[in-house]
Amino acid sequence: MTAVRRLFSEGFRIFFLAACVFALVSLAVWEVWLAAQAAGGLVELPTAALPTLWHAHEMVFGYAGATLGGFLLTAVPGWVGSKAAAQRFILLVFLLWLAGRAAVWASGSLPAPLVALADLSYLPVLGWKVGRLLMLRPKPQQLVLLAVIAVVWTGNVFCHLDWLGLMPDGASLGVRAGLLGHAALIFIIGGRVVPGFTRNAMVQAGREHGHPRNPTALAVLSIAPALALPVAVLAGLPAGLNGTLALAAGAAGLVRLALWQGLWTVTRPILWTLHLASLMGAAGLIALGLAYLNIGSEIAALHLIGIGGIGGMTLSILSRATLGHTGRPLVAPPALALAYALLPLAALARFAGSTWPEVYYPTGLAAGALWLTAYGLTLATLLAAFLGPRLPRAPVERQPTEALGRMRREGTRA
Repeated sequence: MTAVRRLFSEGFRIFFLAACVFALVSLAVWEVWLAAQAAGGLVELPTAALPTLWHAHEMVFGYAGATLGGFLLTAVPGWVGSKAAAQRFILLVFLLWLAGRAAVWASGSLPAPLVALADLSYLPVLGWKVGRLLMLRPKPQQLVLLAVIAVVWTGNVFCHLDWLGLMPDGASLGVRAGLLGHAALIFIIGGRVVPGFTRNAMVQAGREHGHPRNPTALAVLSIAPALALPVAVLAGLPAGLNGTLALAAGAAGLVRLALWQGLWTVTRPILWTLHLASLMGAAGLIALGLAYLNIGSEIAALHLIGIGGIGGMTLSILSRATLGHTGRPLVAPPALALAYALLPLAALARFAGSTWPEVYYPTGLAAGALWLTAYGLTLATLLAAFLGPRLPRAPVERQPTEALGRMRREGTRA
């Protein structure tokens, strides 16, 4: 099998590779634009949207959208005991995702309806496939993923309605809802894989007691408000209600995290990165809740969620899944471990830039540089795994899809 054909043989290969490349290209463009602004110059982009809005949109619907495709096309077949998606389908949805990125980038010279059609086609097709697979063994706890896809897609619809001149300020609402939809997804998925992978590692290490706990009631208390929050944003509900939802989700998320034995993972980067991303996501929701109540910066909180929570969790899962599904040891090489550590620093730098406007440019540029370094290291580490064949080895730890498959056998508590 050639490397090109292999890329489309499994969903994680092409979409996780695309996510890493896009993370580098889009942030490099943003860094150039931001540096020009800091120097008092101007770099014009070929987008119809303002550069700041293009940047936000492409992080939410471009980067995070690619990681969503890679994860779902890899994990869902394992949950339901089905074959993986066919190569031609993986190629189709990848081309739809790529067409959306190209259309938004060139939106300054394309008709707005064409841009909307190109950019809005990807998630419905992906959702259709995921829905068909989940209906093979339907469980309400898993079907909630379709609701998350719908919320994220609706956020993108709001963006395009704004750009079509039909919904003033729709893009601002849409980007926020899309980001918070992805945040809800990492609460759902992270709530299973973080304690699950940690427990597996403890058992393998011979530890018989003190395993992570994941109470169902606490999971509901964190996930329900996290899911309701992007819907409330799209509905234009009062800031006080949004703040309450964000605070409830974040606080419950922190309590859950405290039960997952994170300190035990400090010598295992492949694990502590999951705990750290969960911490950043929950802290970001608390900061957002406070911002809705006029305490702190909303933009700072959204970046804490976006870079530290979503960026950290997606990087953690994409790297772990790639290593595991290509037969490589589930141990992060030093360069990858460094990448795990750089993303939280990027989130904190960007948080500082929005909290203290006088340092906006230096901290924003520093955050971008840390992000670029993290994804450069990730791409360099995983490129051979994306392109090469699976290595023949006996698994030494439960593989990601197997662990996630517990959602199929036991039902999803998170």
